[in-house]
Amino acid sequence: MARAYLALGSNLGDRALHLLEALARLSRLPETRLLRLSSVYETLPVGPPQPLYLNQVAELETGLPPEALLASLLEIERALGRLRREKWGPRTLDLDLLLYGELVLSSPSLTLPHPRLHERAFVLVPLCDLIPEAIHPVLGRSFRALLEGLDTQGIRRVL
Repeated sequence: MARAYLALGSNLGDRALHLLEALARLSRLPETRLLRLSSVYETLPVGPPQPLYLNQVAELETGLPPEALLASLLEIERALGRLRREKWGPRTLDLDLLLYGELVLSSPSLTLPHPRLHERAFVLVPLCDLIPEAIHPVLGRSFRALLEGLDTQGIRRVL
């Protein structure tokens, strides 16, 4: 069993409902259980003009290998109406595998830890709700320290 951390985001339709439905589906994955959730944050979008996001991070315990977990995340996105039309465009649901234990992996389909994790305040703020002092397995710095170097304006806790 491994501890995995997932980022959840939504900025189309009923954003909160999309996050709740994703969490319900994550809790039904085989060999997987939800352990903890961050607060929910409303954040400014990255990319083209679009609505504000709701973002959250979930901590899971899973026996699924990382590639199988990623495949499950992509299937949940599709089931909840995710359409991939443009890079960084609006979406009903975005699920990103941030961390899978201490695993460092680079394959054609998956990079762990997530390659832009340390650049994204909208991910680090909720991740720091759960594991602020944990160390990034590649950069060797705590997530709190990585967040201190980023602009957090436009991020507000809503739940």
